[in-house]
Amino acid sequence: QVQLVESGGGLVQPGGSLRLSCGASGFTLANYGNYAIGWFRQAPGKEREGVSCINRSGNNIYATNSVKGRFTISRDNAKNTVYLQMNSLKPEDAAVYYCAARSSNYCTLSASLYDYWGQGTQVTVSL
Repeated sequence: QVQLVESGGGLVQPGGSLRLSCGASGFTLANYGNYAIGWFRQAPGKEREGVSCINRSGNNIYATNSVKGRFTISRDNAKNTVYLQMNSLKPEDAAVYYCAARSSNYCTLSASLYDYWGQGTQVTVSL
C-alpha cells in the first residue's frame, strides 16, 4: 500500500526557513522514481494551491509565482524522499502542506491529476 508522509512543519517567524520532507512507503526503490511529486498547501477558508512539483528524474520543476526564488524542491529517489526547502517565509505561506504523487514523468500543479496524497503538515508563520 502506497503511503506518503510529510514532516518538517512547525512554527517559524517571518523571514525564517523550514525544510519539509515527503517520505514514501509502499513504493519499491525502482518505481518511486517513476512518480512525479507535487507539494500543495491549503490555508483555512482557501482552496488547495499547487506550490511546486518535480518530475521523476528531477530535471523538470515547476513552482507557483508566489514562491519562486524562495522555495526549492528536490528529490532523493534512493531515499524515497522529496524535499521542499522554504526560505524567507511570509505569513501568507502559512497553511497545511501536502505532498502528492502521480504516476507520470510530468509534474503539474493541478491537484486533481495526483494519485496519492499524504496527511499534511502544518506550517505556521508568525511572530
